[in-house]
Amino acid sequence: MPHSKPAGIPIVGIGCSAGGLEALEALLTSAPVDSGMAFVIVQHLDPSHPSKLPELLQRATAMKVIEIVEPTRVRPDCVYVIPPDKDLSLLHGVLHLLDPTEKHTLHLPIDFFLRTLADDQGEKAIGVILSGMGSDGMRGLAAVKEKGGLTLVQTPAEAKADSMPVSAIKAGVVDINAPAGELVERIIDYRHHARHAAPPKTESDAEDQSALDRIVVLLRDRSGNDLSLYKPSTLYRRIERRMALLQIHDIADYVGYLRENVQELDLLFKELLIGVTSFFRDPAVWEYLRDTALPALLARHPDGRMLRAWIPACSTGEEAYSLAVVFKEALDIVKPEGHFSLQIYATDLDEDAVDKARKACYAASIAGDVTAERLARHFVLEDEGYRVGRNIREMVIFAPQNVVSDPPFTKLDIISCRNLLIYFGQIGRASCRERVSSPV
Repeated sequence: MPHSKPAGIPIVGIGCSAGGLEALEALLTSAPVDSGMAFVIVQHLDPSHPSKLPELLQRATAMKVIEIVEPTRVRPDCVYVIPPDKDLSLLHGVLHLLDPTEKHTLHLPIDFFLRTLADDQGEKAIGVILSGMGSDGMRGLAAVKEKGGLTLVQTPAEAKADSMPVSAIKAGVVDINAPAGELVERIIDYRHHARHAAPPKTESDAEDQSALDRIVVLLRDRSGNDLSLYKPSTLYRRIERRMALLQIHDIADYVGYLRENVQELDLLFKELLIGVTSFFRDPAVWEYLRDTALPALLARHPDGRMLRAWIPACSTGEEAYSLAVVFKEALDIVKPEGHFSLQIYATDLDEDAVDKARKACYAASIAGDVTAERLARHFVLEDEGYRVGRNIREMVIFAPQNVVSDPPFTKLDIISCRNLLIYFGQIGRASCRERVSSPV
């Protein structure tokens, strides 16, 4: 019988590594014992020794501290700690332990758990990264942010090891940056204002719809981009997040704040772009493309040719580079007699994202999404992570583009809109489909 999600229990996923004990003690000491929240801690632990973390943390809080066993249902006002040499997942409010896989070059338990937290809790998810080395947790926070949840990091200057918080901040996936002892208070404030904020609930509410229209106008005047084709629910959720972070209750007051603070317009615009993606997202899709769709396309041109692909809303480039890698793998499988090449045009409204995509430099934590074989063949290990190899980079041309108003690419063989159409309403989807459709 399937479990049901526990109603009204906010789950805070906390990741840390080196220097994390002090940060955890500060966070838990400041946490009320009756906040109604559950805290789930994933720390990098020595897999060969029992953990003393539950006993150490119990000294810092009157909440019950529990080392997780399989399975564990989450309860409010409790602290849950991952045991050594395990991965942790969440399904319908129940924690499950898994043996770590060996197929990746890095073990990234924080990313793994935060992604399951985001999938399970959606916009109610809360992710926190404290002191630690490396970049584990960055992609997990990105998943939380993509779902509309709240993301926080310990102030890097306070952290004993600042690599993990800094990586998340550089990736642009952090909502709140504060000392460890203030993070719980910031979470409580955010939740309080999120419950009492009053964004539009229906499109028939004339006053609220007017406020939303004014926000769209302000964004258009500031950025030059018309976001009126976005799903209303997407606009509402992202505006509600910004209102809660700013502790603004009413959407009309938020309109006034936007008119007086152009920096907030820029932040809201970035929020609405939802620039979150990953390599080989939904692996089964890429396997089908490599094993079935691309071989069928190659078979239609036995003499070979240059193929053309377009990826609108490419964000920071992971999808475009994934397509290039999979195309190379398909050629290895089919071994066609004719010569084939693939030119990928990857575009996005966010010029900062396009710049990052061109640089092709990614954190070491991409090893959680990219197999060791692919890393060895198509990536170059650098000081702070991986750079896409030259043979893959040369297949992709990145450019800024507004898919609604700018001319589309034509004479295409492949179009990938996986990060685009899901954010538009029915009119927007129809408009974009019309613009990106072309003979193949």
